[in-house]
Amino acid sequence: MCSIYRYCQPSEIGSLAQQVSICIDEVSAWTKANQLQLNPAKTEVLWCASTRCQHLISTEPIRIGDASVLPVQDLGVYIDANIIMKSHVTNTVGSCFAALHQISSMQRL
Repeated sequence: MCSIYRYCQPSEIGSLAQQVSICIDEVSAWTKANQLQLNPAKTEVLWCASTRCQHLISTEPIRIGDASVLPVQDLGVYIDANIIMKSHVTNTVGSCFAALHQISSMQRL
C-alpha cells in the first residue's frame, strides 16, 4: 500500500500528481481484491502549501482511475501543525452546542 501524504517542492508537483494517481490505482486494486469499490466521483485531492507558495500550486486535474479530479481548495477541516485536529474538534463541538442551544430555545416557544 502506498502513502497518500507526500511532500515536494512546487516544481515537482507534476511528478507528485503522477505518484498520487499511481497510489490511488493501488488503493483501487486493493479495494477490488477485497470486494470493495473506490468511487472516483467522491474522491478529492487537496494540495497544501504555505501562504507564500500557494500561487505555485497546480490547478490541473489529477487522474483517479478513469476520472479526472480537480484539486479542492478547502475540505472544511481545520488542521493544526501537529495534525491532531484539536482546532477542528473544538470548532465542531462549538457548532454542535450552538445548534443544540437554538433547538432548546425553539422548544420553549
